[in-house]
Amino acid sequence: MTTVRHWTGREAKALRAALRLSIRDFAAHLGVGVRTITKWEARGPRVSLRPAMQAVLDTALERASDEAKARFALLARQPEPSAMATPPQELRSESAATADGLPLLGNGMFADGNAYASAMQSFRAADRQVGGGHLYATVVKYLHAEVAPRLFGVDHDGDGQLVFTAAAALTEMAGWMAHDAGRDQAAEQHFARSLDLVKVGGDRQLGVHVLGSMSHLAHHLGKPADAIQLARRGREALSHGPRQPELEARLLAMQARGFASLRRGEDCAKLLLQAEKTLAVAPTEERSPWVSRFDEGSLASEAARCLRQLGDLSEAQRQAERIIELRPGDRTRSRAFGKLILVTVLIAAGKPEEACAVAQEVLGATQQLGSYLVIEQLVDLKRLLGPHRANRVVGDFLACLDEALRERVWLCQWLTREGRDRATGGGGRW
Repeated sequence: MTTVRHWTGREAKALRAALRLSIRDFAAHLGVGVRTITKWEARGPRVSLRPAMQAVLDTALERASDEAKARFALLARQPEPSAMATPPQELRSESAATADGLPLLGNGMFADGNAYASAMQSFRAADRQVGGGHLYATVVKYLHAEVAPRLFGVDHDGDGQLVFTAAAALTEMAGWMAHDAGRDQAAEQHFARSLDLVKVGGDRQLGVHVLGSMSHLAHHLGKPADAIQLARRGREALSHGPRQPELEARLLAMQARGFASLRRGEDCAKLLLQAEKTLAVAPTEERSPWVSRFDEGSLASEAARCLRQLGDLSEAQRQAERIIELRPGDRTRSRAFGKLILVTVLIAAGKPEEACAVAQEVLGATQQLGSYLVIEQLVDLKRLLGPHRANRVVGDFLACLDEALRERVWLCQWLTREGRDRATGGGGRW
């Protein structure tokens, strides 16, 4: 027996839009009256008739084309912007240069000719400085207001494919921002939708890039076997076309992290070396503009994580210092991650005072950074430095860290109560 899902009125409206039907035509398509459709979209099916009516909607969605299903997935299942916090006032100037601040022309394109590419570059630039937590709501709002409506009524070819590709890229970006905001379940959903949209848009590189992002998230969730499998899927997809070394190196690094988690040091080392050699290869295909860079700094970051996990502290320290060397000052979050890896390596090496000095630099540089991932790592320092608390330098730093974390948890307005409790060690108390 088929299980009938619970349809909301918003989803019913999204299905009609995805099928490119007017209310009258949608009613005829489903075999119901126009007033029924109007009521569905306003408040969902009546309880007494819900099972039968919702079964009709289920059937309509099952019979829809892949293109229509992709449209429905983007429009109906993106998180509601109203459910997410607005960036703090002092940071709105940073995000104003993204969705609301770019110069729109009458046809919905930006002045430089490509609305979506311009918006994406602006979002990326702001994200590097202020963090995904502050920008996540803005990106989702842009997807709802600017991108989703343009998916309706487009053809599969030419500009139509570009719209789906842009939707896929921006949805993948939303996934990263959700991840940075501590919303990993939302990130998983965004990545999955992005992969569906890529199938319509047809950008092979972007599809591989999304698989790499899904692999990264699987690592974060403690699923190394899944992460390895996703990276292998990406490498298989890359093998059927021209070489794109940056993407290939990223996937090799994702596999290496998986083997590091499984304590397979030799396999991990081989893959990291292969990734390094691959980055030096000239591409035979131009990099897609929708795919973010994976460079020497990116590889150093992955290598440092692997080597720290395998216990090779001297090499992990060298790679962490390389991250800091390669990342410019405007890459606030990347530099913070590099320094935080270095801090953990120094603690493990029995150098807590040096670790506190580097961690103090992180506190100073990230005061306005809206990144739950950074906060989470700062909280973890309390545990790592706990055994050294009797050291005066460490004790002074931990007092400073406590104060900084109290301020930052409340700066991150998007966090749920559960997220705040996790960040503050439970119950909001220290």
